[in-house]
Amino acid sequence: MTSKNFRLDDFIAGWIGGASSVVVGHPLDTVKTRLQAGSGYQNTLHCILTIYRKETVMGFFKGMSFPLASITVYNSVVFGFFSNTQRLISKYRYGDGWHPCGMLDLTAASMLTGLMSVGLGAPVDLVKIRLQMQTQTVLAENLQLAGNVSNGTNIPLRSVHIPNQRLYRGPIHCISSILQTEGIQGLYRGAGAMILRDVPGYALYFIPYAIFCSLLTPSTSSSPHPCSIWLAGGLAGSISWVTATPADVVKSRMQADAQLQRKYNGVLHCIIQSYRTEGAEVGNDMLQQKTYM
Repeated sequence: MTSKNFRLDDFIAGWIGGASSVVVGHPLDTVKTRLQAGSGYQNTLHCILTIYRKETVMGFFKGMSFPLASITVYNSVVFGFFSNTQRLISKYRYGDGWHPCGMLDLTAASMLTGLMSVGLGAPVDLVKIRLQMQTQTVLAENLQLAGNVSNGTNIPLRSVHIPNQRLYRGPIHCISSILQTEGIQGLYRGAGAMILRDVPGYALYFIPYAIFCSLLTPSTSSSPHPCSIWLAGGLAGSISWVTATPADVVKSRMQADAQLQRKYNGVLHCIIQSYRTEGAEVGNDMLQQKTYM
């Protein structure tokens, strides 16, 4: 790809969009994560009220510093990669990097973007989710203790409650702890589910987005109006997340599944366990929480 076809403004636009989406969407993302991977929440409203009562408004912004620093870079790379991949495909197929992309070109570019995004986004998502799941009683699991007294009598199993204990002090400590206990592969826990989410998910985002932009752009105009872009992005995000939510639920549960209390052996095991315990409708409450990528 020549420098004429490569553009940095797509990366800058992605960076600005990423920062805006984190600030606006992180509270809803926290609720989504708690519903997907937490327990004790009856529905979306109950989850919101519980977080507010127990953790105040700041509970909705737990773990936001890391996404604000990382997702801005992530979005910048994703949108920059997608736009420049489009131009590379057009240059290869039509000899002109600015030739309009066909549906097959858009599909290839968006699926390649989804695959690329996992390498950068899996560790970011994992750290964000681990921090979001740190409620005030995150380690208040019941620990089963047993022992013997000197005369050989067994001591019955009992439960010990450990309140207000935090596993991670912040994003850097979270990353170092995961590397120490699980290795580099620990940062990519749930990456398989993320591939299942993002490869088709990005295709079902960028293709409808291009179609809606085209439909909403008057024939007399060479570019869509900003309001048309916002509407197209919202509609495309809704379509994408309807299909991506099941894989997103599995990804969140895999990533929130800490090593000391591990419940899932892999993606397939997580899918089977989620289906057995909650049925095929698992994740429906989360569809309204996130309509952007």
